[in-house]
Amino acid sequence: MIYELRIEGHLDEHWSAWFGGLAVVREDDGTTTLRGALADQAELHGILTKIRDLGTTLISLETVRD
Repeated sequence: MIYELRIEGHLDEHWSAWFGGLAVVREDDGTTTLRGALADQAELHGILTKIRDLGTTLISLETVRD
């Protein structure tokens, strides 16, 4: 499944590795989109935990069909 997670604030590209290889896209509105395939719910929960540990706000979470 491919996910898009939008978070508050801008992250640099180097965060991609920390987020398991998800693409890090800095949006013009001051948010960052993390996008990529996750194997299962456990991996998704791991990413959500990292967002929490980073201290940023999760704005949205969507599944994307490619």
